[in-house]
Amino acid sequence: MTVFDPRNVLLARHAQHVVLIHFPIAMFISGALFDMLSRGQPDSPLGAAAYFNLLSAGVTMAPTVATGFLAWRFALEGQHLKGFLLWHLVAASVAAALVIVCALVHWHSRRQVRRLPGFRIVLEAVGVVTLAVTAHLGGFLSGVNG
Repeated sequence: MTVFDPRNVLLARHAQHVVLIHFPIAMFISGALFDMLSRGQPDSPLGAAAYFNLLSAGVTMAPTVATGFLAWRFALEGQHLKGFLLWHLVAASVAAALVIVCALVHWHSRRQVRRLPGFRIVLEAVGVVTLAVTAHLGGFLSGVNG
């Protein structure tokens, strides 16, 4: 098989998760940055960018988590959850919940035409740190970090 073979790309046992995970990470981090720069003003262009980035991060988190479970099942052959795999699963669960909660906070505030709550900054900051830890642990599982 070659690198450009569609079967190799689409049917690899873990490739989908490794490819998909970068999108919600990038969207969430840029959305959090835009939200900090907009200072919670949803009317500003940065506030709109924050809203759409965080919303798309929350929406794409579901297929990313699903492909993570499939990668565990097929690529890692359902190994027992211990060590880096267990820590990655725990951190990924917390990170996914934070991303979805942040997206819902922004979505709910925009639907209710209310000012964004102040606690969202803490949620977004903790979410960025949790995503970084999860990605670092995932790097160990994929062999990138050693």
